[in-house]
Amino acid sequence: MTDDRIPTEIWVTAVMRQCMTKGIPVTVAHKGAIAAGTVMVKIFVQGQGCKLLNQSRDENGNLGWMDIFDGSLVEERKADDYIRRTTSRDPDIWVVEVEDKSGANPFEGKVF
Repeated sequence: MTDDRIPTEIWVTAVMRQCMTKGIPVTVAHKGAIAAGTVMVKIFVQGQGCKLLNQSRDENGNLGWMDIFDGSLVEERKADDYIRRTTSRDPDIWVVEVEDKSGANPFEGKVF
């Protein structure tokens, strides 16, 4: 079986460049496996809190995003605690932090 996905590092870099051209602040908080790490996105909505999305597959095997806090905005501290626990268990995961007024996910894919 082959995996035709592009390396995670290239994908993350491309999305970050798209954010930068739109004036959306973005940074890599944790660099994971270059070729095949999964991605977690922390989206900070100024004055409201954070949303945390984790790259995952749905029941049909399609890539998408699992909303860690079921659509709720949480305090940044709570999101950071979750990220710390996750990266300690899975050092291959990438953590990308985005600051977006609308709370939009810059990565493509359905949120479930």
